[in-house]
Amino acid sequence: MVVPPSTGGSSSTTTMTQPAPANSTPQASLPKNATPIAAYPTYAAHIPFSARRAPPLDMATVERRGHPMAVRETHKRIRPHGLQDAPTFRPTDDEFRDPMEYIRKIAPEGRKYGICKIIPPEGWTPGFAIDTEKFHFRTRRQELNSVEGGTRTNLNYLDQLHKFHKQHGMNLNRFPSVDKKPLDLYRLKKAVETRGGFEKVCKLKKWAEIGRDLGYSGKIMSSLSTSLKNSYQKWLHPYEEYLRVAKPGVQQQLEFEYGGPFTPPAAHSPMKRSYSQQASPMGPPENSAPTQASAALHAGVNQLEERPEERLHSVPYEEPQQPIISSGFTAVNTGGFTPVNLTPSSFQAVSTSSPLPKRDKSDSVSAIAPRPTAECLHSAKAAEAQSILPNGVPLINGQSPNPLKRAFSHDNPHSDGSGKDAENTNDGVDENGRRSKRLKKAPTVVGSHMSMLRPTVPRPPVPRYNISGRTGEMCDACGKTDDDKVAILVCDGCETSYHWYCLDPAAEIPANQDWHCPRCLVGTGEFGFEEGGIYSLKQFQEKAQLFKDSYFAPRMPYDPVLNIKRQVTEDDVEREFWRLVESITETVEVEYGADIHSTTHGSGFPTIERSPLDTYSTDPWNLNILPLHPESLFRHIKSDISGMTVPWLYVGMCFSTFCWHNEDHYSYSANYQHFGSTKTWYGIPGADAERFEEAMRQAVPELFETQPDLLFQLVTLLPPDQLKKAGVNVYALDQRAGQFVITFPQAYHAGFNHGFNFNEAVNFAPHDWEPFGEAGAERLQAFRKQPCFSHDELLMTAANRDTTIKTAKWLAPALQRLRQREMRQRTELLTRHKEYVDHHCSIDEPNVESNFHCELGFEVDERDVPENDYQCTYCKAYSYLSRFRCHTTSKVMCLLHAGVYDCCDAAEELRLTSASHSLIHRYSDGALETAVQKVTDRARMPEAWQEKLDKILENEPKPPLKVLRSLVGEGERIPYDLPGLSDLKAFVNKCNAWVEEATNFITRKQQNRRKNDRVWRKNTSAKITEQEERDKELRKIENIHKLLAAAEEISFDCPEITTLTERSENIAEFQRDARAALQSPGLQSTQEFEELVERGKGFNVEIPEIEKLDQVVQQMKWTDKARELRGQFQTLEDVAELITRAGEIAIPEHSDLLLYYKEQQLQGELWEAKAKELISVESVHYQQLEALSTQAGSLPVSKETLAAVDAILAKQREAHRQIQDMYDKSRNADFRTRPKYKAVRDVLDGLSELNSKPTGTIDLEKEIKRHEDWMRKGKKLFGKANAPLHILQVHMNYVAEHNRFCFDLQDKPRLPVEPASREQTPVDSQEVDTQREVFCMCRQPEAGLMIECELCHEWYHGKCLKIARGKFKEDDKYTCPICDWRVKIPRDAARPKLEELQDWQQEITTLPFQPEEEDTLRDIIDNGAKFKDFMKPYTNPMISTSQEVATQRFYLRKIEGAEILLSDETNFFRRELHKWAPVAPIPPPMLDVSLSTRKPRPTKQQKEMSRLGITNPDDLPQHLRTKQHNFPKQRKSSDANSSKGHHPLQPAPRRGRGRSDTPNSASMGSSREAHTHGHRLPAAMTSAQTDSSYPAGRQSQGHHHMLSPQHNPYSIAHSARDMDHVFAEFTTDPIEDLGLRNEAAEALEDRRRDEDEEHSNRLVDEFLR
Repeated sequence: MVVPPSTGGSSSTTTMTQPAPANSTPQASLPKNATPIAAYPTYAAHIPFSARRAPPLDMATVERRGHPMAVRETHKRIRPHGLQDAPTFRPTDDEFRDPMEYIRKIAPEGRKYGICKIIPPEGWTPGFAIDTEKFHFRTRRQELNSVEGGTRTNLNYLDQLHKFHKQHGMNLNRFPSVDKKPLDLYRLKKAVETRGGFEKVCKLKKWAEIGRDLGYSGKIMSSLSTSLKNSYQKWLHPYEEYLRVAKPGVQQQLEFEYGGPFTPPAAHSPMKRSYSQQASPMGPPENSAPTQASAALHAGVNQLEERPEERLHSVPYEEPQQPIISSGFTAVNTGGFTPVNLTPSSFQAVSTSSPLPKRDKSDSVSAIAPRPTAECLHSAKAAEAQSILPNGVPLINGQSPNPLKRAFSHDNPHSDGSGKDAENTNDGVDENGRRSKRLKKAPTVVGSHMSMLRPTVPRPPVPRYNISGRTGEMCDACGKTDDDKVAILVCDGCETSYHWYCLDPAAEIPANQDWHCPRCLVGTGEFGFEEGGIYSLKQFQEKAQLFKDSYFAPRMPYDPVLNIKRQVTEDDVEREFWRLVESITETVEVEYGADIHSTTHGSGFPTIERSPLDTYSTDPWNLNILPLHPESLFRHIKSDISGMTVPWLYVGMCFSTFCWHNEDHYSYSANYQHFGSTKTWYGIPGADAERFEEAMRQAVPELFETQPDLLFQLVTLLPPDQLKKAGVNVYALDQRAGQFVITFPQAYHAGFNHGFNFNEAVNFAPHDWEPFGEAGAERLQAFRKQPCFSHDELLMTAANRDTTIKTAKWLAPALQRLRQREMRQRTELLTRHKEYVDHHCSIDEPNVESNFHCELGFEVDERDVPENDYQCTYCKAYSYLSRFRCHTTSKVMCLLHAGVYDCCDAAEELRLTSASHSLIHRYSDGALETAVQKVTDRARMPEAWQEKLDKILENEPKPPLKVLRSLVGEGERIPYDLPGLSDLKAFVNKCNAWVEEATNFITRKQQNRRKNDRVWRKNTSAKITEQEERDKELRKIENIHKLLAAAEEISFDCPEITTLTERSENIAEFQRDARAALQSPGLQSTQEFEELVERGKGFNVEIPEIEKLDQVVQQMKWTDKARELRGQFQTLEDVAELITRAGEIAIPEHSDLLLYYKEQQLQGELWEAKAKELISVESVHYQQLEALSTQAGSLPVSKETLAAVDAILAKQREAHRQIQDMYDKSRNADFRTRPKYKAVRDVLDGLSELNSKPTGTIDLEKEIKRHEDWMRKGKKLFGKANAPLHILQVHMNYVAEHNRFCFDLQDKPRLPVEPASREQTPVDSQEVDTQREVFCMCRQPEAGLMIECELCHEWYHGKCLKIARGKFKEDDKYTCPICDWRVKIPRDAARPKLEELQDWQQEITTLPFQPEEEDTLRDIIDNGAKFKDFMKPYTNPMISTSQEVATQRFYLRKIEGAEILLSDETNFFRRELHKWAPVAPIPPPMLDVSLSTRKPRPTKQQKEMSRLGITNPDDLPQHLRTKQHNFPKQRKSSDANSSKGHHPLQPAPRRGRGRSDTPNSASMGSSREAHTHGHRLPAAMTSAQTDSSYPAGRQSQGHHHMLSPQHNPYSIAHSARDMDHVFAEFTTDPIEDLGLRNEAAEALEDRRRDEDEEHSNRLVDEFLR
């Protein structure tokens, strides 16, 4: 036997080992145009695929549909094994539009073969959408003869045989030879086994017969039988005896790790007892063969645990026997047998070298291949030198090879080449929420992309003395760790550990020698494909082409005609493939890029996300779209499944293969070849699936013995000829670029590639798949395999989502089977539950009381839960409808395994009855029955409809139209093709046409028909006339008789027929009654005539008598109405309407009623004219209005005019009442009962709406004038003579608030202090003073700019002194007005004396009204008087000394800051300060008054004159001149506030003042006073503390400084001071400051002028007076 070498194979070539003479060398060279492998970049293992780049694939070098390189489609060729071709379909463009419809059409033919090929129309050529520079993938390594079942069985057996003998001191390095030929030990073993075993063959002397079967026939040595017997007895019999004892125990161990038996039983029989109770999960009898075998393997372990040293010394140690060198022929594999998955491959990735062996031993298992020549060795070493680690381990694309026997697949949605294994995924769900159709979290064998036999399950827990022990440090039998005396053996295969004395028999080999445990010697049959390299498409193309060329080049014969080697044909490749697969002595290894996830690597088809404008991205044949086709059942799966609903990619090379398998859940699959060489497919119809499975089991029973689920692994081939011999139908086809291959449900298929190609595949599920899907799910459950989705959930989701009848047709039978199965399982579980205690259970009898309390939990939970929460722990099936949950271990079981599976330590009885378990139904029995019945009824809707129709037509000779219409409506609502619906609709439409025409004569409202007429809607007179003529023609009585005859002919029944018949009879009777009424109209009342007319109109037929009757009725109604309204109040419009109506209905002109109403109309019009004339005059004559109002009760007048007259009179009366009331109250002797001034003012302002003043207005105005004179006196005291009256109250509030701070008696003299902004930050030990100091004359806290007096060191607010920050420097000095009386204190208003205010207060009691200013005035006087009294001790000249200077300055500062003048105190302190601390050369003058320092403000006209440089107002343009005022002829108040509709001007907004771009701002500092003082700022004050809330109007002589309100408490404390901003706007300012303070006033004046120019100008003139 020849196997690949353990080392060898360069990184740049793909080697293939074959039998050859010693001097022969396989030829493999690069094509001339191939890129050297070293030219490609190498990447470290952690670099993800998406970050790798490679040269792009040249699409011109691959075979594509329509490409010149493409292989032509052959009609028929003779295939190996005599296989018949599967059908090929060529749809037209129309047929190709809908894939589901076309596949449904070809399915009956395709199912016969299992597979079929579809060649799309010529115009269907989707582009290849993958970026070939970025696309990288990992391959699988395949040894062709290892995938064949028989060959793999042979190699596995020889490998285990070799290990067994080597462990027992004998090296089976050579085959024993018989007749100079190697003896095939496996064939010898099978031959003996088929004849009953060794003893029976010896007894019956069958060795010669066996020799002939093995090929030793003819002239063989006489001792042939003896040689065969000796060989068997020496090499095979010991191992077979060992297997007989050890195999049952190993099988038990595997079954326990798997969690149950391998093969699906006929009836479900999960294990009954826990592992602690028995050695096997299946619990065989104690005396059974497996139990005895297991006991024999581990006998004496307990005794050794008690006396390990005694056992150790009792075991004699023997040196291992040397290998026996026998004479004869040496087998070709003298190095021993190599496990299939252990041999390093000679087919490497781009930059790989051969992996190193696991151990470097002189006697290690190795395979000896033909020795390569020196030339080959040199090329291999040169390639390996390109990528070698420091320790000598070669790199594979930057990654060292993994020497472990088992590994996880690197090609999963999460790997991306970064080395993350499958354990890091979330139950097989990728980052896009997609699941893989392979087993979740299932390990694979040696890098295989196929799942192992079973998921890895932890072994039974054993007690361990050292829980921290690593592998090799703890015995798996006794659980003890190493000690100083006893070493532990580690299995060289599975790395399990045992003490020498724990083995039976005890180990007899040194610890430094290879040793295998019984599990490895018996063999588990595990097999899978190892991982290959990482490639780009261009790299793999070169690799594939190089392999194919180098393999076939020496094998192809020369063409004698062309004198060149013949080209490789598809027949050559196919025949060579099957030869290599069946060869036991020739091993060829290839690589296959299979199961590549399109979610991470991209799809070959354009997608909507990447190419939204590509029409193929939405093509239904696009494999990204096909699984979610509206008719595919996979659209009801709630999550994507990679490989099933999301395509997988396949990149093949010559001989790369996919083994026998059918699709998961028996689904359809579609495979499309984007480009490349031919892919040959083999298919087996679904009908032959069971026959195929039986043939496989018969062919390789050893593989199925350890791996009953072998067919799920996709790793085994069986040649078609063997299958055909077993009666299995096998068909073949060749897929080429641009072609689809469809596999049908349950159809097994396999195949291989002829060269480099790229395919994409996905699953889909038409409606006819459902029964197969159910069978597939049951098969997965029987083999305890992980399903891709829940079949029950898919059905229930489809029932909830899709309510079409088309779906119900296939869904109803499926749901019925589901219901039957579910109800049967529920009943069986309930029966087992009640077997222990017979009781009325709440599960099936919730309303029945029972003496026994059932503790088993039960609930109905319809919530969606994760799949893991309803997946059976035992059989892996999704228990969607019902699940059994163990609360102790949180395990979930399906109903079949509920209770009987060892979910916890409890007994089965407790599991079915205790509260530690719960039964959960997603749907109750009734809900499930309802859901299924609903779909069943929907599926029967077409048949039920047809039954109704047939029954009506059979039982009714004249079927009712209502029933027929109902059937039509019901049929139209059924979204299904109903055969009898079209004929029924035609009949009903004919009946409806008759009913519509008959309705024109039946309905009462003719307008209803006209509204539906399109001609009527156009609303043109010509069309209306035409329509009316046509209506008259249609409404003839003769048409009614024609309709009745037509109804009889149609033969149907409806209420309209009866109604129309009655209508015809009633019309004739009406005509007789109408003629009689018209002959004697006086004999009937108006009501009788109306009833007769309504009766005639109700017929909706043209009857001549109706028009005459209607005219008589209208005349009678008018007469009755005119007679009724006579004597009642009527408006002028009512009378005019009545007269007009009389003309319309032809009332005679000599009618008394008509003449009466015409006379009333004339008199009403005269009254209307007189009333309007009186209302419109300026001076209303109220006596005449009273007379007109009285006269209106007997004449028809207009409601509007009458209401206007009454409104004027009502207002006049109310105003007179209010004026008289106010005047009387003003004369009351009790002052407190007199009205408030504002109330009286409001009453007088309300008189402006009247055109004349009521009686008593003049007297009241005189009293108001007297009160306002008192207010004007107050304005003059405060210097606000020109301000409106309402400003007085505002200013007095400001004065009161300002004086409250200045006259505060708690404010005592103190030493000068610095403002807070100048103080240092206090240290932690200092206490912070929370009471803020006050400064300045205003006695307010620090705010904004602060200036210190150089003499008294008191700080003053810059805005109180009207000094701007920019007008001085920090080092300037300043003397305050207190220290130097010559410094002028800026004042916005005059300060009255306290005595003047007291005199003004005394006049209040003489006023006619109570003033609003009384309380404020009292507060000002009281506050000032208290402070004056407080100051008396300080104004005594007798006690005044120089030591009182600071105190005198302090109180003078408070007095000067107040808004009233205390002249005596002011003069006293000024004189005293000049006396004790003189500054000015002369003493201060006596101060008797305190006036405003502000200059007069120019008017708007003066500003315009100044702007234009004009001195004469007459020179102004006409639009700027002041207009002459024409005042109304009524008494006006001299005060500005008494004008009509006057609203006091509001102060200008504070923000925006002081802008640098304000006009005249540059000249603000030009008018500074002659006396200049120094200024000094606090050191810590910065411009960031400026406050914009302080009004710029208070700044004079160009001093402007704005402070931030966030840092300015002064702006809050000076709320009263802010009132000054209001009235300051109405005082005059110097012309230099007008730009800053008058902008808002100007804007307001302009707006007023636009609204009322005359009124605005009058206000301006009043302010200027």
